[in-house]
Amino acid sequence: MKDTFKHKGLRQQLVKSIKDKGITDANVLNAIGKIPRHLFMDSGFIDHAYQDKPFPIAADQTISQPYTVAFQTELLEVKKGDKILEIGTGSGYQAAVLIEMGAKLYSIERQKELFKKTSKFLPKLGYRAKKLVFGDGYKGLEEEAPFDGIIVTAGAPFVPKPLMNQLKIGGRLVIPVGDDIQTMTLFIRKGEKEFEKHEHGSFRFVPLLGDKN
Repeated sequence: MKDTFKHKGLRQQLVKSIKDKGITDANVLNAIGKIPRHLFMDSGFIDHAYQDKPFPIAADQTISQPYTVAFQTELLEVKKGDKILEIGTGSGYQAAVLIEMGAKLYSIERQKELFKKTSKFLPKLGYRAKKLVFGDGYKGLEEEAPFDGIIVTAGAPFVPKPLMNQLKIGGRLVIPVGDDIQTMTLFIRKGEKEFEKHEHGSFRFVPLLGDKN
């Protein structure tokens, strides 16, 4: 598991590229500049690791485009020590970004194969989540709620109620909503029953899996 000067140089180019696309949060850019994304991908894709593109990983899933990871993370407004729930651990790349930024991370993965792989892999790189769970992201993680932020890394046909309920007052939920093409949606919890909703353009994600498969 090598991280060479060449990799570090390519990462800086990647950071510049997502900065040029409008990402301004220094903590997000710093995390992306530090994390060896090539280690999260199958060796056949190493040359593509620092292009701003999504790529296939195990279990018919993808590692998200770095810009998308940065965009979602920026909307989350993560502060050091924030308790964050991630729905869809996947390759673990988004999880690493959040941990690098100082978040206390709880993450749920629906695919057994990915869950096993990522829960072994992240600690090897020095990224330790508070809790990685194999389970249904639609249900969230009731026993650890409330959360300062919740990030959903797959396309949801609707917004799961449990996720709204598990947000702190003042907390932020970032979720791509829609079937084929999703609208990046931010909900800010203003009160017990009150949420502020903001929409931030169109994206395309793999679908969020629940028990219905």
